[in-house]
Amino acid sequence: MERDDIIEYSLGAGHSEEQGRAIRKKIYFVTVLLTAITTFEVLLGVFWRSWMPNSWHWVKWTFIVMTVVKATYIVMTFMHLGDERRNIRSFILIPYALFLLYLIFIAIWESQYIHWALQTFL
Repeated sequence: MERDDIIEYSLGAGHSEEQGRAIRKKIYFVTVLLTAITTFEVLLGVFWRSWMPNSWHWVKWTFIVMTVVKATYIVMTFMHLGDERRNIRSFILIPYALFLLYLIFIAIWESQYIHWALQTFL
């Protein structure tokens, strides 16, 4: 028994070969970009002592910045926020960015306190 009240939306969602090529090109670009950033993060985590000795502070900030860049790119691409109007993007991204900055501030502040406490009492 076949239902007649179900609308098949996928049948009307076709696109031309040109649009398909553009979509595939964008997917490949996103994949390569995120893979490159992740590879650099992993290599930095493994080899930072030989590349930049005594620079853990800069390594931490590099990780934070690259992670925020990846998260923003994922949100803009895969959640289709990049296709929205500027006001809507700002309405969504500004509280998100402020919350992330707050979390980063708290993490760094607490880590400095813990480092100070360990140096003082041990």
